[in-house]
Amino acid sequence: MGFHTFESPYDWSRIAGYKRTAKAAFGGMIDLSVGSPVDPVPDSVRAALAATSNDPNAYGYPATIGTADLRAAIGDWFRDCRGVDLNAVGAAVVPTVGSKEAVALMASLLHFGEDDVIVQPAVSYPTYEIGTQLAGARTLKVADVADVDSWRNVPGVRAIWVNSPCNPTGDMLTAAQMAAIVAAAREIGAVVLSDECYALMTWGSGAAGAGAAAAGSDTTAGTVATGLAPASCALDADVCGGTADGVLVLYSLSKQSNMAGYRTAFIAGDAALVKPMIEYRKQIGQIIPGPVQAAMAAGLRDHAAVRAQHDRYRDRLGTLVSALRAYGYATNMPDGALYVWVRAKSGDCWQDMAALAEIGIIASPGEFYGAPECLRFSATASDQAIADAAERLAR
Repeated sequence: MGFHTFESPYDWSRIAGYKRTAKAAFGGMIDLSVGSPVDPVPDSVRAALAATSNDPNAYGYPATIGTADLRAAIGDWFRDCRGVDLNAVGAAVVPTVGSKEAVALMASLLHFGEDDVIVQPAVSYPTYEIGTQLAGARTLKVADVADVDSWRNVPGVRAIWVNSPCNPTGDMLTAAQMAAIVAAAREIGAVVLSDECYALMTWGSGAAGAGAAAAGSDTTAGTVATGLAPASCALDADVCGGTADGVLVLYSLSKQSNMAGYRTAFIAGDAALVKPMIEYRKQIGQIIPGPVQAAMAAGLRDHAAVRAQHDRYRDRLGTLVSALRAYGYATNMPDGALYVWVRAKSGDCWQDMAALAEIGIIASPGEFYGAPECLRFSATASDQAIADAAERLAR
């Protein structure tokens, strides 16, 4: 039948009126809604793109599975930045044209349909549900996917979406929680779909290697390359039991390397699931351009640039959290990701959106993510924009 229809409140045109109000405010609009990077692409990435712009992989058709160099870079990144040995757990990889298409196509590529149920957090990235709808499958929203009893006895469950650190809340799962999810999913023959796109953007004690490991709640993932404490990975041997069976991990360079426009991401995990995806991608042309593959490899290896970007976001989040507190929101530094998630002062996201627009600030309405009583503020704005927003919020 092809793609099924979908419906979602996730429609940025719905905030157009608030933007008009914000633009008319003194000093103009400060947009803290869409999580689109604003910082420079690393020099190493741009150099790699330029150097390969007339290579055979540029004027000829590139490989769907990625160059040998890109595949090596992905493996090295998992080892050096996540403490994961892909070969040891039997994981295969495939590059994707950004992570959003990977999320949206996942249910369809796994052949899920009308008798299948896909579990996801009730408050989460909207494309999980949209992808389920496109496949014609059914969504089961649960308050906490780590509460495995909320879904493992539900008939028809075929997959469980995990997002840690979470967009929009910033919440993170421990290695023990992720291991329990993997074990429960295997008991019922379901696939764990772990969206780890913010894995290196961690701020609290929930990160692997950040202190919680001593209490036995997290892995001790590698931190040598970047000096960062990453979130726990579903492909860590302690989480997946030494095998990638039934586990797929998604990662993107959009936030770590400001490469959103390059559309660079990948899926890694169960070879029995990944290899058929490679064949489909060949036929439908879901292939990263050759020079961009070289740029992606450079981005994965430029640990210094990733650390610098991490520190920029840390500072911006700190400023934003303090300013939102001054404005009257009850909030703290998130454990991970790039957003501050707050409960609306009025109890309704749209009322707060209107009040914020009067001082020129645009947030994301929580209704987009399944929580109309909340709002999301993005730290993906310039230092100056964050400082200006903080000044307005503190008045």
